[in-house]
Amino acid sequence: MVQNLGFGSTFFQHMTHSAYTFDAIIIGSGQGGNPLAKKLAGAGLQTALIEKGLIGGTCINVGCTPTKTMIADAKLAFSVREAPSRGISTGEISIDIRQIIHRKNGVVKSFRESSEKGLNETKNLTVLKGEASFTGPKQIKVITAEGVKSTYTAEKIFINTGCSPTIPSLEGLDKVPFFSSTTLLDIQEIPQHLIVLGGGDIALELGQLFSRLGATVSIIERGKALLSKEDDDVQSAIQKILEEEGLHVYTDTKVERVSTDGSGHIQMDLIHGGQKEALTGSHLLVATGRSPQTVALDTDKTGITLDERGFIQVNEYLETNVPGIYALGDVKGGPAFTHISYNDYVILYKNLLENKKLSVKDRQVPYCVFTDPQLGRIGLTEKAARAQGYSVATAVLPMDYVARAIETGHTKGMMKAVVDTGTRQILGVAFLGEEGGEMMTAVQMAMMGGITYDGIRDMVIAHPLFCEAFNNLFAKFD
Repeated sequence: MVQNLGFGSTFFQHMTHSAYTFDAIIIGSGQGGNPLAKKLAGAGLQTALIEKGLIGGTCINVGCTPTKTMIADAKLAFSVREAPSRGISTGEISIDIRQIIHRKNGVVKSFRESSEKGLNETKNLTVLKGEASFTGPKQIKVITAEGVKSTYTAEKIFINTGCSPTIPSLEGLDKVPFFSSTTLLDIQEIPQHLIVLGGGDIALELGQLFSRLGATVSIIERGKALLSKEDDDVQSAIQKILEEEGLHVYTDTKVERVSTDGSGHIQMDLIHGGQKEALTGSHLLVATGRSPQTVALDTDKTGITLDERGFIQVNEYLETNVPGIYALGDVKGGPAFTHISYNDYVILYKNLLENKKLSVKDRQVPYCVFTDPQLGRIGLTEKAARAQGYSVATAVLPMDYVARAIETGHTKGMMKAVVDTGTRQILGVAFLGEEGGEMMTAVQMAMMGGITYDGIRDMVIAHPLFCEAFNNLFAKFD
């Protein structure tokens, strides 16, 4: 019987080196690892969960929870500033970034403590705090913060170590102060001018957030458009929204060098529109992507196959090339979303404990960019559908044609649907609008149920809802 040491245990502090055998070991307590640990332990398997940092992983601590909390505060500030145009006078407003950070930290703490409590109360589950690395195919070494080393073995091992911010190779970057998406969340002042490197969802969310808190924001994207995987019209619409709010967007822009000027400000030497240009800001956020946390794992000791970027390669059942070793969440590559990590957990436990044969192949991949308005998307873009050979038709409905949007004053954005003209099936939708993610989810359920576009076109939808516009959107295919 393996002793459940719990969170408060000092057991390891009095050991020099020990070896233990478990039925299952999970490395990383993210949104897939935690429920998997509890599910396996609940099935009677002696299970170890290893975490080097904070319980809850990226989502709770430095990702979804803190950013969406702060985005809500920024939206409130924006709404107050816009209130006079609606006949509501509020007077001058002030923003206390430290209070915003304090509220964010409180929300994160409550989520994390809830996760810790759930793990601590699970029988057959041992939580180990320390850095994990492989010493053999099914053997793991854990080193605690105090330097205590212990060795663990198990027939089933699950890797859920996630990703961390990628820092690009850029001349001068190592000599200037900059923030990552993690460290920016604890900034104690509102930047005078925040320069954001990157044009993906993290860059746009944080850029708009700090713009709404009062910073001048410049977004630098080396590609030809923001959100590179989206259709051109969606990319243009979201860039227009940001620029109308006052953000400066540089696309198709190369950064040649980063430095600091005499006053300590960040200076960027750019090539934009074929011309050299200098941009100076007070703070720099590097949001150019994320890299898998696999280096410290010493995966070469196991024979696990990694791709050229270091992501763990798995089959459609999430098993690596080494039988009995699995990977879930961001560390395996593919869509890097919390809900995908959670679905990985569902697939694993149903296959392992219920003898199912679930696969990641052809599963739905919804996602939402939490700009304001949100971009919610499910299924294929128009360009992806055409590339795959479908008989494609598209329909676009601007949000300023939607009754509910006009009534509430949320007319920015657009709805877009992509359908197969032969089968009348919905191939994908993109909703850039107020609560775009919620609207996307409604159509996602229709797609899962095989409902054709004319079925949504003709259904009765309560008036006046945003979703009522589905009638008009899908009527455009007639």
